[in-house]
Amino acid sequence: MAMAGNGINQTTAGTATQAAQPTKNTQRSEAGSRMSTTETVRHEQNAAIITASLQVSIKAGNDSLALLYRSAIDHLNEVLAPGQDVDVIGQAMEQDNSPEATAERILSFATGFFDAYAAQHPGKDPEELARNFTDLVRGGFEKGFKEARDILDGLGVLGGSDIENGIMKTYELVSKGFDDFLAARLKPAAETGAQQQTDEAAKPAPKA
Repeated sequence: MAMAGNGINQTTAGTATQAAQPTKNTQRSEAGSRMSTTETVRHEQNAAIITASLQVSIKAGNDSLALLYRSAIDHLNEVLAPGQDVDVIGQAMEQDNSPEATAERILSFATGFFDAYAAQHPGKDPEELARNFTDLVRGGFEKGFKEARDILDGLGVLGGSDIENGIMKTYELVSKGFDDFLAARLKPAAETGAQQQTDEAAKPAPKA
């Protein structure tokens, strides 16, 4: 009888284990589904901008930069403030979407996170901190740029057009902006090092 009881317990345990496994699989499936849904929504939002652009003649060029701005902000947000959503669709369609204005807004958004990033890495060498942050935001922007360019290329509106010239000019302005931001952050560190060397050289030689 004891053996039969053990058999029942083993069977029950096996059944419970089998029942728990589908639950774990279901949780993983649900998590994957949520991620997939988020990604789908973002792509649908980008597509909505392009659709609106086409309706008002995308060949004018401005609305393609609204797409670039949205895509860049999305990817910058992923690396700088994951879990937070920045609603820029309506804003992007109404703002000045020239290459200069678009680049300025992207740079302002990205570099505005530097102080928060520095606070998260206390004690890090200032030069290394500035370089790591610039690499981070540059990488986020370039992912957004590639996504926007791929969408526009799929619509067949590039190929030496004013639209391509506009997005490439925006890319160049943002890239230069990141270079200037890094140079400005490295300059104080270089000046401090030079001043320390000057102070050391100015010290009187020890008496023999």
